[in-house]
Amino acid sequence: MKTNFSLITSLNMEKGHGELFPKLQGLQFFQIFLKILNQKNLYKQLQQRDFKSTRRRRPCGSLSPGNRQRVYLLDWCSLKITMNQREIIDFHHGWQFMQNGITKLKSILEGAAETHFTSEEHIMLYTTIYNMCTQKPPHDYSQQLYDKYKESFHEYITSTVLPSLKERHDEFMLRELVRRWQNHTVMARWLSRFFFYLDRYFISRRSLPPLKEVGLTCFRELVYQEVNVKVRDAVISLIDREREGEQIDRALLKNVLDIFVDIGIDQMDFYEKDFEDAMLKDTGAYYSRKASNWIVDDSCPDYMLKAENCLRREKERVSHYLHSSSETKLLEKVQHELLFVYATQLLEKEQSGCHALLMDEKVEDLSRMYRLFSKISGGLEPVANTFKQHVTAEGSALVKQAEDAVSQKKAEKKEVVGLQEQVFVRKVIDLHDKFMAYVNNCFLNHTLFHKALKDAFEVFCNKGVAGSSNAELLATFCDNILKKGGSEKLSDEAIEETLEKVVKLLAYIGDKDLFAEFYRKKLARRLLFNKSANDDHERSILTKLKQQCGGQFTSKMEGMVTDLTLARENQTHFDEYLSNNATANPGIDLTVTVLTTGFWPSYKSFDLNLPVEMVKCIEVFKEFYETKTKHRKLTWIYSLGTCNVNGKFESKTIELVVTTHQAAALLLFNTSDRLSYQEIMSQLNLSDEDVVRLLHSLSCAKYKILNKEPSNKVISPTDVFEFNGKFTDKMRHIKIPLPPGDEKKKVIEDVDKDRRYAIDASIVRIMKSRKVLGYQQLVSECVEQLSRMFKPDVKAIKKRIEDLITRDYLERDKDNANLFKYLA
Repeated sequence: MKTNFSLITSLNMEKGHGELFPKLQGLQFFQIFLKILNQKNLYKQLQQRDFKSTRRRRPCGSLSPGNRQRVYLLDWCSLKITMNQREIIDFHHGWQFMQNGITKLKSILEGAAETHFTSEEHIMLYTTIYNMCTQKPPHDYSQQLYDKYKESFHEYITSTVLPSLKERHDEFMLRELVRRWQNHTVMARWLSRFFFYLDRYFISRRSLPPLKEVGLTCFRELVYQEVNVKVRDAVISLIDREREGEQIDRALLKNVLDIFVDIGIDQMDFYEKDFEDAMLKDTGAYYSRKASNWIVDDSCPDYMLKAENCLRREKERVSHYLHSSSETKLLEKVQHELLFVYATQLLEKEQSGCHALLMDEKVEDLSRMYRLFSKISGGLEPVANTFKQHVTAEGSALVKQAEDAVSQKKAEKKEVVGLQEQVFVRKVIDLHDKFMAYVNNCFLNHTLFHKALKDAFEVFCNKGVAGSSNAELLATFCDNILKKGGSEKLSDEAIEETLEKVVKLLAYIGDKDLFAEFYRKKLARRLLFNKSANDDHERSILTKLKQQCGGQFTSKMEGMVTDLTLARENQTHFDEYLSNNATANPGIDLTVTVLTTGFWPSYKSFDLNLPVEMVKCIEVFKEFYETKTKHRKLTWIYSLGTCNVNGKFESKTIELVVTTHQAAALLLFNTSDRLSYQEIMSQLNLSDEDVVRLLHSLSCAKYKILNKEPSNKVISPTDVFEFNGKFTDKMRHIKIPLPPGDEKKKVIEDVDKDRRYAIDASIVRIMKSRKVLGYQQLVSECVEQLSRMFKPDVKAIKKRIEDLITRDYLERDKDNANLFKYLA
């Protein structure tokens, strides 16, 4: 008769109530093993067999060295021994032996003065189960032992565990529950080792619940279902006491709540349904009571500070004893009661709400408001709206202040008016810096607040100040920084920083094309009259504008800067030409700046009747230029020229710096003592407007080079002029400015003209790609395309559509007047 005889021991007993069984070393194990074999009269049979041949080998390549050793030790204990006869163990005697072992285990768990299991006892308990399960039917008691295993837990729980729990309440009950759960865990672990053979063979073949699950089910059905409501209420009571500031045993709560988790066997159902739901409901009620009092008694900053502290403490509770899965639900519940319910009341609190915090510049409180309201759904929208309203109000107040300051100045104090406008732009820049710092630091660069800031600045940045648009004011501000002698005295680093800020403000201006035209006009004057303080700064701002608005925005300006570089080279070549050609002598020093027409603003070009001296200069330069190229035509813009003229007065000779028009007028008096208005106009071939300006500058302004009859401040066609030989000045070099024309009007006219072309081009592009399109959609797409440079008026678009129809670019549909077709 052959049978399997297996002895198993654990080398890694876990510690709970002390080591029930000592750790067995290899030699100790075999000494005990041989002792049992001698008792069973099997040692001689074992000696007759090749021990190595009986080793059961298992693949263990995937095991760690420690586990691999453990497997081999277990296998060394599994021996096949041939027996002629083995005594049958009946169920009653076998179970009586096991019952004694289980009783001893219970006594140890209850703290009785009981010695721990010896190694021999451990092996004998396992061997008894093994033998009772491996006997041939009807003596195979596997099913009966499985049932007895369950009964052992049932009996222990009903007789010992439940009575002890019912005797205690509140925190004492929780401590007892934790102790009983720990005892149950240790008992289940050791009984499963005694009954290991059941788990390994019988249960797996019958697909029965494993022993661990059987023990857990007993505890759940007999203990957990009995006390979970009382336990839940006791835990929630302790949590509420902690919220009120009491010290509680957090480790106890952690152990209790672990029972709710472990009892579910890898499922969170028991924790969530039996504890978490009630805990969240209680949390909501608790903070609802608190919030209803705080919203009445506390200011907005104080309320937010309390709310933030509550959220922090709830998060700490999760880390100390609640399950991590509760964190999101718990914080959402607290946020709902403290923030969501009272959001509107909190933000609109008088003297302490969001608007008040912005007014008082409470940066820390604003940061806290952002942190809190970003946690609730839709919480940031009202904060962003309040922020937008506040910024709009602040900016509009600046506009009103600037208008009031300008309106108080008299018309003759134009320079003071211009200074007020410069101050306004500087204040707008400072305002943008201030609120951009709020967006970056308090509101952590959130897109809602970037949009709110953009929308707010677009409101007041597109308002005019004293008849000037902000596009013009920004261009003038840049000109004041970049030209020589400007009122802004800044270091190079400060200039770069200021230009960067101006370009950022430009993003809020709707009429960017108007800014470009004003800037181009002023850039032209700086470049042509050598007023630019630093070429590097000129190129730097063009680079910034290009990044902000695109290459097309700055292409003409970049061409202007390049033109000046080429013009200097051209002048050098002209000077070399004059030195190498003795016959080519203009008679006076001549500097000519050759420009590319397409890059520069448009200027009036007159056929000015130049004095003989100037005519010769022009002829000499034309001869030089024809040696370089014969495919370009020179158009002379005399209005941009300057001349240095020596005025021989009775007291002394004074060098006068004048425009070409002024110089031509003064040179007329070399041949005539007196000239009438009509004579000057006919000899110069200028318009009335230009003659009035230049004669006013020479006879009615600060420097009266000419005497006028009658002597008043108004130039009329009947006036007569003569050279003022008695003029004198303490300086020997004076500049006589020409009153500027109405450049603003011309710029606006040029921009309107360019816009008509841009609208035409946009409509044709859209229709060319779409072929057929309705009126509303055409207008919408046209506005979208052009909005980067300016906001086109719908009426202007409609007018351009009609014009394109008359020019046969488009046609209306015969059946639908609001439908247009593209004509190729």
